[in-house]
Amino acid sequence: QVQLTESGGGSVQAGGSLRLSCVVSRHTFSHVSMGWFRQAPGKEREGVAAIDSYGSTTYSNSAKGRFTISQDDAKTTLYLQMNALKPEDTGMYYCAVGRYIATLLEVNEYEYWGQGTQVTVSS
Repeated sequence: QVQLTESGGGSVQAGGSLRLSCVVSRHTFSHVSMGWFRQAPGKEREGVAAIDSYGSTTYSNSAKGRFTISQDDAKTTLYLQMNALKPEDTGMYYCAVGRYIATLLEVNEYEYWGQGTQVTVSS
């Protein structure tokens, strides 16, 4: 059973930075895509940033230029560096892993999810 554990969330003021981490354990997949998603209260979960098995990255329009997704060489830890945070970035952030991803930011294509880490940005 694949397990994902996020950390690094917290409360920051607008303009601040946070670095999220996601440890992925018990996966033996040779080709996986990994992504970060967020869900604000009362809203649907949305894709923020993702990286495929070749290292290609994609970002939502709101994340471009401010967030950076990366992973370690073993592909067991996923990171999201978030800079210039805005109040609208507030939400629960989840990492996810999937083997057969056609659209990297598509929520429904991911198979395994973490429990999430809360990010709160105050103005």
